[in-house]
Amino acid sequence: MNSKRKKSIQWGVIFTLFMICRRFIPDKLYIKVVYRYKMGRWINWDNPETFNDKLQWMKLYNRRPEYTMMVDKYAVKEYVKNKIGEQYVVPNLFVWDRPEDIDFDMLPDKFVIKTTHDGGSRGCVICKDKQKLNRKETLSRLKKSMKNNLFYKYREWPYKNVKKRIIAEKFLENEDSSTLNDYKLYCFNGLVKCVCISNNRFLGDTEFDYFDDNFNRLPFSQGGPNSKKEIKKPQTFDEMKAIAEKLSSGIPHVRVDLYEVKGHIYFGELTFFDSSGFKEFTPEEWDYKLGSWIELPEPTV
Repeated sequence: MNSKRKKSIQWGVIFTLFMICRRFIPDKLYIKVVYRYKMGRWINWDNPETFNDKLQWMKLYNRRPEYTMMVDKYAVKEYVKNKIGEQYVVPNLFVWDRPEDIDFDMLPDKFVIKTTHDGGSRGCVICKDKQKLNRKETLSRLKKSMKNNLFYKYREWPYKNVKKRIIAEKFLENEDSSTLNDYKLYCFNGLVKCVCISNNRFLGDTEFDYFDDNFNRLPFSQGGPNSKKEIKKPQTFDEMKAIAEKLSSGIPHVRVDLYEVKGHIYFGELTFFDSSGFKEFTPEEWDYKLGSWIELPEPTV
């Protein structure tokens, strides 16, 4: 066995043990080891320069209490209403404390159900036809999500104390029933610096394309391949930027996710730690470029 493979196996064993014992490991040590395993190098705590390094630093030292509300998929809607107006908020249909409380018969034919504390698609169920919905499988998925605390996986502090609830939202769709584009606006101290558009979300092989604030394509990839098709500038792009900058005002870095549906903008969510700070950039120079846009604040802890 060559030394490179031996080291890889050793790190695999260490990482597995850390994941098993993760609730009992101090945050800084946990992040340090997971970062080494995921990124292949040690994090620079003393002088973070890259985007990924700075996100890890902010997990530990930029713990503002309002961030918990801002990642709560239920509570954040009130924040958005107050900041930019109710017209940008996806209407709630119902809110429940437990999966067992859901009355599917009260729901429309199309809807989205999601847990308010979890990330990604883990606690999300998209229903396009209630008659075809597997209710047992849906409840099982939601119950599993309700037991999860996203904080312990990668130490994204805002998620630690989010109240666990389930919401049903209005189903959003384009006129041609195509999958909605997800516009992710990367904001730095209240300014949009770049935008990511994800295609084929929830369909597998998600593609990610990056553009600057004038919608010129940027030559890098992160988290998935670039799309080979032409990406058209959304007709509401300027309005999207204005909305994102209002929602991100006074925050060192946050990603504002929006949807455009039939010419109307809807708020998606706020993300403080894109890919949890564990996704490499290709080419690597863009990790430093985005990192240069983050001005680290004074530590809050």
